Amino acid sequence: MNLNFNQSLAKNYKSPSQIIRVLSEDWVAKQSYCPNCNNQPLSEFANGKPVADFYCTNCTEQYELKSKKAKLSNIVNDGAYTTMIERINSKDNPSFFFLTYSPQFTVNNFLIIPKQFFTPDMIIKRKPLAPTAKRASWVGCNIDLRKIPDSGKVFLVKDRQVIPRKNVTEQFQKTLFLREQSITSRGWTLDVWHCIDRLGDRFTLQQVYAFANELSLKHPNNKHIHPKIRQQLQILRDKGIIEFSSRGHYQKSY
Repeated sequence: MNLNFNQSLAKNYKSPSQIIRVLSEDWVAKQSYCPNCNNQPLSEFANGKPVADFYCTNCTEQYELKSKKAKLSNIVNDGAYTTMIERINSKDNPSFFFLTYSPQFTVNNFLIIPKQFFTPDMIIKRKPLAPTAKRASWVGCNIDLRKIPDSGKVFLVKDRQVIPRKNVTEQFQKTLFLREQSITSRGWTLDVWHCIDRLGDRFTLQQVYAFANELSLKHPNNKHIHPKIRQQLQILRDKGIIEFSSRGHYQKSY
């Protein structure tokens, strides 16, 4: 995988945003592959696709690309709020590629967050544009990446080091079980998973119970938080995300 952008493609552009769009999209199209099935190359959608930028002709996975110089922030700007919510609630919502690059136009980090990790509560609604704006009353959104468990961030390139394809595909496919869940059930699994991320490699049931108040605020209609926590731990155990070591004791498998 060549981590350098083809800068010759930008010679006819002056806008920084246009330059990076052209360079980064070309790089993904030429250098990347489908993390789900390893197919290469990815195909580009025609301009104007509401959310997605690329798709895999083999397994039909869809991807949207977000590029940024330097570090990836926790809050990422995205497009129209209504469109994003509709896609998340549908079955063909895209997974997201996030790419960071250096001032010399080389790739520093390139990761994917699979679509199963996206839930409506991580999409932040922005204020409508002013009546005097060109797109008056248009409402955009931001993506809150702080709500993504660590295992949901699958690196293809990390700190300029290319990750073996086998590792990428294994990590990607390990969490596909989330797609079988409803939005509500998936939200519970991800919330408990996120709590586990904040604990050490080995943890106890009592430590997870300590997040009960926090989880109760997120799920006010559920009056049986402790049983729900145990249910989610069982799901994560059955899917190989965590392991049961002894009564009330667990360890992470990631």
